[in-house]
Amino acid sequence: MERLLLHTCCAPCSVYCVESLRDEGIEPVSFWFNPNIHPYQEYKARRDTLIGYAGDIGLELLVREDYGLREFVRHVAGDIDRRCAYCYACRLEETARFAAEHGFTGFSTTLLVSPYQDHDGIRRAAERLAEQYGVPFLYRDFRPGFRQGQAEARERGLYMQKYCGCVFSEEDRYAKQIKRDQEKFHV
Repeated sequence: MERLLLHTCCAPCSVYCVESLRDEGIEPVSFWFNPNIHPYQEYKARRDTLIGYAGDIGLELLVREDYGLREFVRHVAGDIDRRCAYCYACRLEETARFAAEHGFTGFSTTLLVSPYQDHDGIRRAAERLAEQYGVPFLYRDFRPGFRQGQAEARERGLYMQKYCGCVFSEEDRYAKQIKRDQEKFHV
């Protein structure tokens, strides 16, 4: 693959993906497009960490700036429990479209490193979009390197987020605490 556009959700998730692709002889171009990440300070921390990390490792980075709180919520509000399908499709569609319009020979995503993501859902969405935009999707199961990449990210002092990205995933992160507080302060 000559020119691979790599949708990048964050610097820590990109560590193993980039290293693995480079080991294959593929020099990816990182693509930041994550209108799902909220609140803004979280979005900014992840974006800025990726900018710094890309500079440190000589990785070309393209930033599609779009803090999309209202648009994201508008699309998922009717079915919050199934928000991830929209989230994958939204980000991968912009990646596939950009790849097709700018002469990339393929696209992929760092989402594939996380054992917490729906790999089948990501793959289905990406393959549909690859066909729609006429640019191949490069599937790699990066999950075996997740812990290694996270450890290296910590060693580098990269900002390590505590939830997937959207405000609803942050709520999920605190679900047990919220339930305890509701029981404790029940009136």
